[in-house]
Amino acid sequence: MTRLLVQGASGRLGQTIVRLAQQSDTWQVTAPEKGASLEPLVAITEVGIDVSVPEASVQIASLCARYRKPLVIGTTGHSDAQRNDIDKAAATTPILIAPNFSVGVNLLFWLTRETAKVLGEAFDAEVIEMHHKLKKDAPSGTAKRIAEILADLRSTVYAEAVRHGRQGIVGQRTPQEIGVHAVRGGNVVGEHTVVFAGEGERIELIHRATSRETFAHGALRAAQWLVGQAPGRYDMQDLLGLK
Repeated sequence: MTRLLVQGASGRLGQTIVRLAQQSDTWQVTAPEKGASLEPLVAITEVGIDVSVPEASVQIASLCARYRKPLVIGTTGHSDAQRNDIDKAAATTPILIAPNFSVGVNLLFWLTRETAKVLGEAFDAEVIEMHHKLKKDAPSGTAKRIAEILADLRSTVYAEAVRHGRQGIVGQRTPQEIGVHAVRGGNVVGEHTVVFAGEGERIELIHRATSRETFAHGALRAAQWLVGQAPGRYDMQDLLGLK
């Protein structure tokens, strides 16, 4: 059995990961309580999964780098400085970062890139995401990643291209603009729509998640794959062979 450390086990996704791992004969799971010392747990684990908060994921990434332990990060909302800290840790240990562990969503990332390549800037791109009312960050990490892909293909950057909703007299939409719209309500697990709107036609790519087990299975698959990989920063595209 592989020793697995799950940080953020009290959250919705964390609880599901722990439950599925405990039902399997592959994993020996440790789920530290809030405030517990992480270092001795990291020292004896074989791989970690972090689904907590940005500050905590940076801390565990540093510890995993110190002890050369692989780490899967599903936490979203990192600042640029926090991302840089995680990249530094990835120089000495393998780290897989994924805003979404769903196989379908990662296929959506690939389809978004390929569709945008074919359509070019003649089609306007917008991203719409909906999640349950308890979700704390907006837009979702998945929506942000989609917008980053679109911005990259338009030779611009996320911060300059994205428009988070529109209100008032905002002027004509520019070709470089990427709208990102967050909707919250009920117990929606996750829904993402990428809209490509051209003259006289529209293409929509949609992914709907109906169970958190989809994400939990993906996280465990990522952890299993990451063990034995060389130091570096990875994502689900690497795991699925979509690069």
